[in-house]
Amino acid sequence: MAIEGKIEVRWVASVHDAPLHDWQACFPPPIEGWWWYAALEKSGLESQFQFLYGLVESEGKLLAIAPAFVMDVPIDLVAPPLVAKALRAAGAVIKRLRYQRTFFIGSACSDEGTVGLCPGVQLSDVAEAIQAAAVQRAAEAGASIVVWKDFQPACGKTLESLGLFRVVSYPGTSVELPPGGFDAYLKSLRADRRHDLKRHLKRGEKAGPLVESIIQRPDAATRDEILSLYMQTYEKGKTKFEKLTPAFFERIAEADVTHFLLLRHPDSGKLAAYLLCFNLGRRVLNKYIGMDYTLGHEWCLFFRLWKMAVHWGSTLGAAEMQVSQSGYRPKLGLGCKLELLNSYCRHRNPILNRVFAKIGGKTTLGDLDEDLALHFKAHPELEKS
Repeated sequence: MAIEGKIEVRWVASVHDAPLHDWQACFPPPIEGWWWYAALEKSGLESQFQFLYGLVESEGKLLAIAPAFVMDVPIDLVAPPLVAKALRAAGAVIKRLRYQRTFFIGSACSDEGTVGLCPGVQLSDVAEAIQAAAVQRAAEAGASIVVWKDFQPACGKTLESLGLFRVVSYPGTSVELPPGGFDAYLKSLRADRRHDLKRHLKRGEKAGPLVESIIQRPDAATRDEILSLYMQTYEKGKTKFEKLTPAFFERIAEADVTHFLLLRHPDSGKLAAYLLCFNLGRRVLNKYIGMDYTLGHEWCLFFRLWKMAVHWGSTLGAAEMQVSQSGYRPKLGLGCKLELLNSYCRHRNPILNRVFAKIGGKTTLGDLDEDLALHFKAHPELEKS
């Protein structure tokens, strides 16, 4: 697409500052679109993120929408282990060293960063304008670094040409859903993995029966149960980025694409586990999970939810289920493939930019996660981006 005229970026504070049809054009399924950003915006997350959106235009014509957010990032979350340890020690004395105010391009809560492009527009057409506008807006917000968060490696050539350095991100995960439901999925697994999954499911059924249900727009009492299990899982997680609120579950439940997969005790009706999933056509998203950890490992709640999710997605005709950036060991054992992602960064201080680029360049996926370290030790040829 030939773009005539100067490209300009206008920052707005709400998804409602751009027409819905523009959002639909820039974020078609299976990308999280207007419904996703509208829910986040109304979820009471202001203490964690400041949301904004770059409307990229030329001569009054929209070219792209660049979601962005500002966050005071805990250094522990992003720094390599040795650097994080040193900064934790220094941060005990100088608090500001424990956090890095950062201007992100991408979504605070999505597994993959996306700039929504109008049909015919390429990222290379608009990236330079977005980066320049982000640098200016970051300075106004007191952020010293701009990060394009969790973008596909295919974006690397364009973004690195702008002087950004690359840092590996937590990979996403996804699994193919062959036609034929859960039985067809089982047959697609390696024999040892199929045996292991069957063993977990049998063990869980032996621990006790659970009633399955799939609902939309849960009432307030059900959302409270879901939130309680979400918090249990959140507290057990090693990596914490966003912390969801009751308002998030209320808002996201209003979206037509949202489904809750529930497991309940048949006698008491008490919720044992849930999955928050999105139906995006050829792809379904297995997004947030919550489990009652007081039940113990023998209930195998994760594997029972997994069976539900595979069956649900396959029934809808989806070809793929996108999962999440955590808990890699069981997911790899269930046939998931890793979706490699990178973040692309630039610090406003040239000296710190060189230092961070050098450190970031040496960081590997194994440095981010023990499960990934074991995986790539066994398969070093796969750790490429």
